[in-house]
Amino acid sequence: MSDQYGGGSTPAPKKVTVPDLVAMKRDGKRITMMTAYDAAFARLVEQAGIDVILVGDSLGMVVLGYPTTVPVTMDDMVRHAAAVSRGATRPLLIGDMPFGSYQAGPSDALRNAARFLKEAGMDAIKVEGGAEVVETVRTLTANGIAVMAHVGLTPQRVAQLGGFKVQAKTARAARRLIEDALALEDAGAFSIVLESVPAPVGALATQRLSIPTIGIGAGVDCDGQVLVLHDVLGLYGEFKPKFAKRYADVGAAVTTALREFDREVRDGSFPTDEHSFTMKDSELLSLQRSLAQQKAS
Repeated sequence: MSDQYGGGSTPAPKKVTVPDLVAMKRDGKRITMMTAYDAAFARLVEQAGIDVILVGDSLGMVVLGYPTTVPVTMDDMVRHAAAVSRGATRPLLIGDMPFGSYQAGPSDALRNAARFLKEAGMDAIKVEGGAEVVETVRTLTANGIAVMAHVGLTPQRVAQLGGFKVQAKTARAARRLIEDALALEDAGAFSIVLESVPAPVGALATQRLSIPTIGIGAGVDCDGQVLVLHDVLGLYGEFKPKFAKRYADVGAAVTTALREFDREVRDGSFPTDEHSFTMKDSELLSLQRSLAQQKAS
């Protein structure tokens, strides 16, 4: 049957799975991951051929307007994750566990993580943290929930970290990060995000782990890379993290289009006949007569 990828009778590309990602590391194939928060953008990310969509709690900042990710709730995440799963099916879909949804312990984490699978159509979840979340990761994976871990700069702890700063800059801190990553792998995590760490640390962690590393500001030697969609497209104002590359300035194009709309409405050049509907002359005449009689009475 036809599909959006090639038309004709070309079958749609097969679904990306957790074992596929692990195999990609083994085979030396780079992994691409992108955030998305709604059906429309999820559809575009899928059409681009991206392997993984992360419904990140970064939506709190880039979509909901919070100064950090901390205020994001499970209901926020489930709602946006469900929208993403309606827009894309081929990529591996991962829901980001928000602050407060897993810190109370493994049972709380299990209940909330299950919502991503049952209510939002996600394939896996992501949790931030090192040694302190190992048992949570072990419980989730033992109960059939695939887990992506996340170490380095963990945005949910930005207040504790003193801001969005590079982590693991000393030998001691870097060793602790790598040890945490190995412990998370042992607990069953299928992949791990390394955020804002020196490139050599990213390379050393990637060498020692058998599961894929996904870097964001962690150097080219990670097994894959992830960026925030709004950073990639220039939709998040002038702010641009050092590790982000702006591949398009969609924000400027949107502003230009909206200014043109504003101008045309004000000067009366929009809408034209092309954008308006008509009715039969006889029906219009009947309406006018009816309104005239009503006014006369």
